[in-house]
Amino acid sequence: MFTILMLGSGAFWTVTYLLIIRRSLLDRTYGMPLVALCANLSWELLFSFIYPPQIIQHIVNLIWFSLDVVILIQLLRYGPREFADLPKRVFYALVSLALATSFCAVLLVTVEFHDSGVYAAFGQNLMMSVLFIAMVYRRRSLRGQSMSIAMCKMLGTALASLAFYLYSPLSHRSVLLPFLSIAILVYDVIYVGMVSVQQRGATHKSKLASIQIERICSQDSDWRSYDCRHYSCGNGFPPLSAH
Repeated sequence: MFTILMLGSGAFWTVTYLLIIRRSLLDRTYGMPLVALCANLSWELLFSFIYPPQIIQHIVNLIWFSLDVVILIQLLRYGPREFADLPKRVFYALVSLALATSFCAVLLVTVEFHDSGVYAAFGQNLMMSVLFIAMVYRRRSLRGQSMSIAMCKMLGTALASLAFYLYSPLSHRSVLLPFLSIAILVYDVIYVGMVSVQQRGATHKSKLASIQIERICSQDSDWRSYDCRHYSCGNGFPPLSAH
């Protein structure tokens, strides 16, 4: 059952990455917070090539790593637009520093806990959940984001949390992992709620814009009708002068 839950988690997270890539292309921005992406890439690099797990999880990690590389490319391409006050070289330097710091942090946490990356994975997941909320708040829109991304992200982590809570001896003797799982779920629910609010707001604004356009078109049509009645003499031309 543990394997089934983890496969479900892997599937939802894979769909999350694909949806982020698609949304980023459509909106011409990046769809994963910078630091969260750096932590993700670091974890996947470590547990795809340095500490490879059993074959099924190894394949999933390789898929995730490949998709996150695409998301990184989108960050490097579109990211400077989101940080317009920073010169490009400074932005790229910050990304490089974040990658180096994240890699060292994930590696050292793994060495410290001897846990095959479990604590690092749940810890960075909590950070990611908070940073997605911050991204919605900062952008004040759903650029690079969607309800599908929010739901798949939440379900992917929830299944992994359930798998470890029910079937992992590591979780049974830990007070930290259950806390991380609950905290992630709380922030993911908040994120889903914020996305829903933004979605409703965007729909309301779209309806208002449509109503305004209809009114303008209606007024324009009324004026055209008035001009026609005022000037036309039945043959489509203005009336001739009396002299």
